[in-house]
This record gives sequence, C-alpha cells and structure tokens, in this order.
Amino acid sequence: HGSIFFVVSAALTSAAATGQQSSLGYGVTRPGSHLRKNFGQRPSTLSQRPLRSLAISRAEKPDVKKFQEDLEQKFVEKRVEMLEETQKDKADAAPIGTQGGTAPLGEFWDPASFTRDADPNQVRRYREAELTHGRVAMLGALGFLVQEKFSPLFGGNIDGPAVYHFQEISKIAPSFWYPVFLAIAIAEVGRAKLGWEDPVSGSLWGLKPSYEPGNLGFDPLGLYPKDASSAVQMKNKELNNGRLAMIALAGFIAQELVTGEELLN
Repeated sequence: HGSIFFVVSAALTSAAATGQQSSLGYGVTRPGSHLRKNFGQRPSTLSQRPLRSLAISRAEKPDVKKFQEDLEQKFVEKRVEMLEETQKDKADAAPIGTQGGTAPLGEFWDPASFTRDADPNQVRRYREAELTHGRVAMLGALGFLVQEKFSPLFGGNIDGPAVYHFQEISKIAPSFWYPVFLAIAIAEVGRAKLGWEDPVSGSLWGLKPSYEPGNLGFDPLGLYPKDASSAVQMKNKELNNGRLAMIALAGFIAQELVTGEELLN
C-alpha cells in the first residue's frame, strides 16, 4: 500500500507541475489543447504582435504622392521616346526623307495624318505643293509690306490696304492682268513639263520618278550649296520660311479685311 500511495503522490505532483507550466504558456492547459503545444511564446507576446506590426507598417508607409509623380514622369519619358521612334520610322520610310523635319516638331511632323494612307507619289506631290505655296507666300508677304509704302506704278494712285489693290488696279487698267496671267501660265506649264508625267502616256497626277519636288534647276545667283549637308540645311530653311510666310500672309489678309487699314498704319 505504501508503494501505491507513493506512486499516486508522484503522479499528482507531476500533474500539478505540468499544469503550472501550462498556465505560463509552455504546455497544455486543458484537454484537446495538445494541438497548440510548445508554441514557445507567451500569450502577452502574441497579443502585442498586431500592435507592433501596425507601428512598423506606419513607419514604413511609402510616399504615395512622390510615387505617383515618378510614375507619371516615367510614362511621359516613355511616351516621348515612342513618339520619336515613330517619327524616325516614318521619316526613314517617307519618299521625301527627313527634309523639313526640324526641332521642335521632330523629323516627320504630320499631326493631321495626311500621309498615313497616301502612296509615295502623293506624298511627293504634297511636298511639291508645300514648296510652291511657300515660295508664293514669301513673295506675297514681302509684297504686302512693300507696296503699301512704295507703289510707283499707275502714277502712285494705288494706295490703301494691299488686300484691295487687285480691285483698284482692275478699275484703272483692266488689261494689266492679262500679261501677268500669261506669265504665270507659262511658268506653270514649264514646271509641269519638268516634273510631271505626261497625262496622255502616264498618270494624270503623277510626278516623274527622277524629279525632286521643288527642284526646278533655277539658281541664277549660284546660292545652292555643293555639299549634301549644306544643301539639306538650305532646303530646311526654305521650307520653314515658306511655312512661316503662309501663316503670316493669311494673317495679313485677315487683319486688313477686318480692320480695313494698312498693316503698318
């Protein structure tokens, strides 16, 4: 009996010790909780973990505004890079090359997409028309400024806004325009024979394959450069000045029609 009593006492003592450890979080506290045995952390430690994680996440929270600005900047840079590559590809494939493509508009500027579905011959005709109208506009813009201050023809009786000079000359000398129109017709026929295909044997609107748009071989002062690089620069200058002159001449005409006064009055 003494031995039995000793064994039972030892078992109760061991169970009590085990229960004490379990209450501290190191063992099992109730039946069925053996699945959570030996986590190695106190309950107080587990309860504090969410607060510590929240504090760390707040301390390491990224600057959303700066991140958004960096993302937008990278997007803009990538979009500009893609646009430049697209312009370069168009310029390389265009039958007119990169002539006229200058900063800040890029190597091939076509915001209205006139050349998107155009065939090579049509693109060359666009360049021919641009050069021709640019040259006429440069002469016209200069004429507007000069003839309003200096008009020796017809006894100096033609004055006022230049936009009405055609009507004024027609009243004084109706036949004056006949030789002018004849000279224009001769010049246009010569340009057509030089650069355009024969409408009978060829295309009605086609340019000759060997013809460079705008190159009429007219250089009485010998200003055309001999080297290719300088020639491209001169062509770009002519195109840019012609574009500016077309815009300026349109502004001259609109201003005088609205105000009814001379440009420099």
